[in-house]
Amino acid sequence: MFKKGVRFDFWSFVGLLSLIFFGLFLVIPVIRMMVFSVQTGKAIFSFDNFARFFSRKYYTRALGNSIKVVSAATLLVMVIGVPLAYITTTFKIKGNRLINILVIISMLSPPFLGAYSWILMLGRNGEITQFLNRLGIELPSIYGFGGILLVFVLKLFPYIYMYTKGALKKVDASLGEAAESLGYHGIQKVLKVSLPLVLPTILAGATIVFLRAFADYGTPYLLGEGYNTMPVIVYQEWVSETGANAYFASAVAMIMIVIAAVVFLIQKWITSRKNYTMSMLNPIQPKQLHGVPNILAHAYVYLIAILATLPQIYIILISFRNTKGVMWADGYGFSSYINVFTKSLSSILNTFEFGIIAIVIVVVLGTLFAYLTVRKTNFFSKILDVFIMFPYVIPGTIFGLLLLMTYNQPPLVLSGTAIIIIISYVIRRMPYTVRSSAAILRQISPSIDEASASLGYGSMQTFFNVTLPVMVPGVVSGAILSWITILNELSSTLMLYVGRTQTMTVTIFQEISRGGYGPAAALSTILTLTMITSLLIFFKVTKSEDIDL
Repeated sequence: MFKKGVRFDFWSFVGLLSLIFFGLFLVIPVIRMMVFSVQTGKAIFSFDNFARFFSRKYYTRALGNSIKVVSAATLLVMVIGVPLAYITTTFKIKGNRLINILVIISMLSPPFLGAYSWILMLGRNGEITQFLNRLGIELPSIYGFGGILLVFVLKLFPYIYMYTKGALKKVDASLGEAAESLGYHGIQKVLKVSLPLVLPTILAGATIVFLRAFADYGTPYLLGEGYNTMPVIVYQEWVSETGANAYFASAVAMIMIVIAAVVFLIQKWITSRKNYTMSMLNPIQPKQLHGVPNILAHAYVYLIAILATLPQIYIILISFRNTKGVMWADGYGFSSYINVFTKSLSSILNTFEFGIIAIVIVVVLGTLFAYLTVRKTNFFSKILDVFIMFPYVIPGTIFGLLLLMTYNQPPLVLSGTAIIIIISYVIRRMPYTVRSSAAILRQISPSIDEASASLGYGSMQTFFNVTLPVMVPGVVSGAILSWITILNELSSTLMLYVGRTQTMTVTIFQEISRGGYGPAAALSTILTLTMITSLLIFFKVTKSEDIDL
């Protein structure tokens, strides 16, 4: 790309563009935060911010709370998701296609919407709570550790499910047959053969679950009631007294980034040591269970699917309940939707406007960057690959804070504009498109590019006329995933928005915070239906019923 003696061509320009782009909106903000974290209002270099954090119980308790609830959620997600993936892959389950779609749909909405729905059902005045109270049954509180854990598990287990299911489909059935010939049957075969083969994939999924839960702000904020976590602390420190606490907020943010990076690197290290290459010449064929095992398998699968989709179904139903101010009223109608389209139309339009602009940029840059990382392997392309994947370890609130601190003063002032929100979307959601595009590109022989070059086509002509058309399915798959996650984005947007750049997720969050459950339900339904439509387009284009994570 930049080797001595090689002319500056199209891909050299793309490489330079990528380094400038990530340098401006990722590297510089991270460096700025690192500098801020070791400064105070009086000292140029000081570790006082870190000393303050680790010396005060209020902050160390929040760190402990985060690690405790996120670790518990990750463990429970594996306990639920791995068996679910194994059962639906190796055994015949009636309605398996529908179950798969429902589980995927349940993962599309942001966790804070799940928190909102469970509050309406199991909160102090929740409908299920009131019904059971009339029967003399008192439920545990939905608030605090238990409620946060419930939402995290039911919203994030689909990641483990999809990762594990995808890996199990690549396991050669002959391995299981060989294990049986050696005397391993039932649970022994699973523990000795199937589980070790897919363990690297399970760990990758668990890492994503850990990072998403660790970064989530909305769920702990709505359900915490004193059970503070790190994202809540960062947000509170930033918005309470912006100028005075910017340095301390940066230090807390750096602690979060370091923890996330350590978890990510540990997973990468373990995966690299225990990675297996498997053929799909003889994939696993689902078998028919009989008797009690068949009943138990179906009951488990159906129960998990119902619990996972219940919050979204409930929100859709209550969106048609009449409201009077922030209170529920008798009967059903479209009052909440009328309210939304009257008062919150701008947030709906902003969501689609920002999302469309961001996804166009993601598709264009993501496709080009994927080609660089796969076909132009050198030092710079490896750096680019690190830049692309690094947003995985930066929580949304932190990334919003990074951009806000860096671009709220000359020479480049972006704070308060739609541009800064779009940049956040592009960088945080580009990995989906890059990974999907790179995956399909690795399946395309480089000889195609060489043949095109031998016929006189330049590198740019070869890419757009030969390679890109073959990459389209992978590009579209990644783009749909990027689009859905852009629609869901709350954490970074909450740090970056102003009144005129408010989006649907921010409006929903604000309505929930002030008790406006009717409008929040209507907006949530619009958001959910948009994501389901996007998912159906995904299935139609890819001719698949799975999401490749």
